[in-house]
Amino acid sequence: MSYLLTNASALTALQSLTMTQNSLSGVQSELSTGLAIQHASDNTSYWSIATTMTSDNGALGAVTSALKTSASMLSTFTTALEQTVSVVNNIKNDLVSAQNPGANLSQIQADITAQQNSLLQIATGAAFNGQNWLNGTVNGSTNAAATGSVDLVGSYTNSGGAGYISVAAGSVNLFTNGTAATSVAAASGGILTAVGGAGSGAVLGTGAFNVSTSSATTSIQAMLTSVNATITSLETAAATIGAAQEQVTTQQTFVSAMQSSLTNGVASLVDADMNQVSTRLQALQTQQQLGVQSLSIANQSSQMILKLFQ
Repeated sequence: MSYLLTNASALTALQSLTMTQNSLSGVQSELSTGLAIQHASDNTSYWSIATTMTSDNGALGAVTSALKTSASMLSTFTTALEQTVSVVNNIKNDLVSAQNPGANLSQIQADITAQQNSLLQIATGAAFNGQNWLNGTVNGSTNAAATGSVDLVGSYTNSGGAGYISVAAGSVNLFTNGTAATSVAAASGGILTAVGGAGSGAVLGTGAFNVSTSSATTSIQAMLTSVNATITSLETAAATIGAAQEQVTTQQTFVSAMQSSLTNGVASLVDADMNQVSTRLQALQTQQQLGVQSLSIANQSSQMILKLFQ
């Protein structure tokens, strides 16, 4: 049956063509963005999960940057501590030489003084990004000596927030009065100013020893005892920093793996499968062409009515 005002076939063909074009538009969007789920309306559950995972991945990126900074900072401190041990060993050698009969104590003392000044410069110069635990500087403030633990950002979870690597910064202080130590005598606090064991005086500070005024072998031997105790403390400090470096390296590996896992997880939820997209695109383009042909045929049926009046 044919109607003049209503062409049911054409309406059906038009509706089918419209649906095909809407599907084609969606596939073309997936093709251009690479995403099967772009908005919450596409799939509320998957979009929500992917958004949370993407946010967490961003936080882990910040953790990665923090770990890189911490690794560089700890490396700076390690280098300084190793150099400090080397200089203290030089002082130890001078003390041994001072015990030899006929040794020139004034020249040996001059060398010890030079080595002490080197220690002061090493401790003062081991700064990184406003941090210098070796002279008690924390967060750029020389008035806040690193006498306790310092927390380095090491991880992040959505439920627990940031996690930290705790380092006993107070155990690595060479001295603790910051940049106020402009001379060996002014240095105070920390490993280099402590009197070790049965030692006589400290390597730095007001109790610093002087071989030129001490001819007694027992007195110099006491200084050696103090130096040996200092070396032991320096080794402990280096071990503390070394352990922190190992933790930072471990966390860098773990965080990198977590980022890869989250990235893959988000991809599995919202990324478009380009193999499927390309196949669907070809099919929908064919359907579109057929729909246009079908609509054209349906529209031509109305023209057949005119022939009834000829």
